[in-house]
Amino acid sequence: MANESGKAMIEAKGLSKFFGPFVAIQDITFSIPEGQIVAFLGPNGAGKTTAMRILSGFLSASAGSASIAGLDVQSQRLQAAKHLGYLPENGPLYQNMTPLELLTFFGEARGLEPDVFRRRLDKVIDQCALQLVLEKPIDKLSRGYKQRVGLAQALLHDPDVLIMDEPTAGLDPNQIREFRDNIQKLGKSKTILLSTHILQEVEAVADRVLFVHDGRLIFDGRPNELEENGSLEEPFYKLTNHGRPPENVVKKEARA
Repeated sequence: MANESGKAMIEAKGLSKFFGPFVAIQDITFSIPEGQIVAFLGPNGAGKTTAMRILSGFLSASAGSASIAGLDVQSQRLQAAKHLGYLPENGPLYQNMTPLELLTFFGEARGLEPDVFRRRLDKVIDQCALQLVLEKPIDKLSRGYKQRVGLAQALLHDPDVLIMDEPTAGLDPNQIREFRDNIQKLGKSKTILLSTHILQEVEAVADRVLFVHDGRLIFDGRPNELEENGSLEEPFYKLTNHGRPPENVVKKEARA
């Protein structure tokens, strides 16, 4: 596991989120040091997206706190955002724009100086291999290219931290391989948290696993500490208590 004693770049302390009587996540605590690639693993509906939206500052927590690079994502949101690149699942892209127009828009929105923007634009075009589609409307691009454009906008301001929600969902096997290669390269200079329910994703790229089920963190460790007989399939099955009904609906009185 890389840089275990490094500076905490992503931190959650007692994070909980309630939607009426529904508990999306409850009492999630972890700290990710500089330079780690961490997989947020769990079945669909486990609470991964909710937790990532809170960490990204897009959703407020019902309880607890979250920080990016030591900055509270609620009380210091703008400062924290300078350190964060966020790629949501099916991230919003302006479909009538070209990738070049979109990146120019985001560069202006982030207040990048013209010379800085030009350098960063050249860099992300190269990193995400967008040369052939820069002038094509985004709605005409393949799913794989759209994902590359989303990653390029997340990287444009050269953040220290990347948070990605199901980044390979909907990609074909070749696109998945290319995207994973890119994640591994980015992990050499950035702290990365990516959510997934794909076991091969964890085995391919992650230094560490945060396993979430029914809104709770139930495992935090290296992938090989979770494996049985060289596979994550059986532990995943066991940890998610296959066949049991979800237990994340509680009475309000129980939280009082």
